[in-house]
Amino acid sequence: MPTHAQLSAKLLRDAATFFRNVAAQNPDIAAQMNDNAAVYDQIAERVEFDPLGELAIDESPSDAADRDD
Repeated sequence: MPTHAQLSAKLLRDAATFFRNVAAQNPDIAAQMNDNAAVYDQIAERVEFDPLGELAIDESPSDAADRDD
């Protein structure tokens, strides 16, 4: 029986495949869909091989939006 992390990784990889299929059928958005697929593949790998790992992110999106640059 798969672990939650293994199932999550499979779902993420399936989503990446979906994005690649959308890209193949829609040249106008292919670059964006392929980028999405790559991100899903990267996160699937992290979930599978380091399920308790943490992302090193400097700030949250809401922190950046609140700044007065």
